[in-house]
Amino acid sequence: MNDIRDRLLRRGDYVHGSFVKPEVVDGYINGVNPGDRSDVLGRFPFSESSADDAVDFATLGAKVWRRVPLGDRAAAVKRFRDQLARFQEHTAALISREVGKPIWESRQEVLAAIRALDLYLDDGVDRLAPRVIEEIGARSDRLPRGVVGVLGPYNFPLLVPATHCAAAILAGNAVVLKPSKFAPGVGQAIAELWDRCRVPRGVFNLVQGPGSVVGQRLAANPGLDALLFTGSYATATAIRQLTIDRPELPLMIQSGGTGTAIILDDAELDRAVYETTVGAFLTAGQRHNSTGRVVVTEGIYQRFVEGLVRHTMRISIGYAFEPDVFMGPVISENLRTRYRRYARRLTAKGQVALCAAAHDTPGRRGFYVRPAIYRINWDNGHPFLDEEPPGPILLVYQVKNWEEAAALHNQSSYRLATSIFTRLDNPLLPEIADRLRTGALNINRSTIGASLRLPSVGLGRSSNGVSGGLALLDVVTHSRSQLVEARPFDTIARLPGVHWDGEPTDTTVELDDVTEDDDMIDLSSALEVAAD
Repeated sequence: MNDIRDRLLRRGDYVHGSFVKPEVVDGYINGVNPGDRSDVLGRFPFSESSADDAVDFATLGAKVWRRVPLGDRAAAVKRFRDQLARFQEHTAALISREVGKPIWESRQEVLAAIRALDLYLDDGVDRLAPRVIEEIGARSDRLPRGVVGVLGPYNFPLLVPATHCAAAILAGNAVVLKPSKFAPGVGQAIAELWDRCRVPRGVFNLVQGPGSVVGQRLAANPGLDALLFTGSYATATAIRQLTIDRPELPLMIQSGGTGTAIILDDAELDRAVYETTVGAFLTAGQRHNSTGRVVVTEGIYQRFVEGLVRHTMRISIGYAFEPDVFMGPVISENLRTRYRRYARRLTAKGQVALCAAAHDTPGRRGFYVRPAIYRINWDNGHPFLDEEPPGPILLVYQVKNWEEAAALHNQSSYRLATSIFTRLDNPLLPEIADRLRTGALNINRSTIGASLRLPSVGLGRSSNGVSGGLALLDVVTHSRSQLVEARPFDTIARLPGVHWDGEPTDTTVELDDVTEDDDMIDLSSALEVAAD
């Protein structure tokens, strides 16, 4: 792009190694910058049947790619990584235009994707290597599943689909990616990078379109051998229904639902306020692990809330490419409407606005809103624990002690990530950590902190219990064990009652008389119960 407002060249889908535009168009995705609606990226055509074509060609690609050695597959992923590094500024600008992230945050997403790819190339290759136990003639291999479908989110339009696709391809699979309907340009950019990586036709494929049309068609395709989804709980439920007749299909669901921070009386106040503010409102509160709720014990409650409100009101909101902007717009008018509607429900149920929900107009026509904070009177029968607060809305709960905080936390329907702010030498910290039912526990860090080196399994509605991170390689492969018998047949002890060549007494193991010889060892080997 010569200018950040240039229209994109819409290339269409990427199938069998080429960009192709649908012959029969079922509709269009209108690519509009959520931070400036006068910036139109273009209209992207889509066709429901493209998903079937992509899976068919991916099936052909998978048959070739699974036979390529791991080292060569790693070299292809390395080329993708290097291409992304080469075009990182271009890609960051595209992320900001499509989803409204401040440019500094988009650059961080690109760097995070590069680091994730490095991790897969280092630790991931070792994880995929075969395990060999020579003394018993055994080995275990991680084998590719075949065709992996990837349904990407809008909140991380590059990081999630790029790393999920790379992990699947590294493991020997072919991929069909459907990016978010809000980020078709970033999806196209990922396809352009793979197009430069010299992989066999059909290994990487891309189809554009909304999830309700193309995404559902892809998820329901019987040619898929695994499916990776990141998005809302409602969509996850629909995918479950679409795949209900395929319980054998490996399915990873990451539906987030926001996290919870717990502030105890002995917390370092400034740190707790800062980390909670950033965790709640970075990416306009749209991250899957954004801090949606904060539970505060009564001894620190007043000071914490005063600091939280004061710093929240100072947050800089604006256009992605303007300097010193912390928070951009929400992704769409629909989400902005849900944000206002949710706030009205809060007040209607007697909750108190500390920072009221409101639209914002920082000089451009975009989907801007203000960060909102509401005190929840959770003992009045309306604790608001079952829904994901839409956008930058933070719910505050006051409790008496950590026991009440833990009990309230464990009632939440979404428990992907939890933060605790307390002294590290708090003698109760081990017991508090043990009491909390959560997928990730961050101590004195916000809920948005995570590492791909660690498993990522949200509890409740946050996932289906299948891990992301490096453990994703276990989802897109299956293990196959192998035992080899190299001894001559004549030296193998036969089991009792097997009369071989009419000479049972010469070759059969006698069990009546226990001796000091190796008969019992040979028998256990024959029964395949030898120790690892």
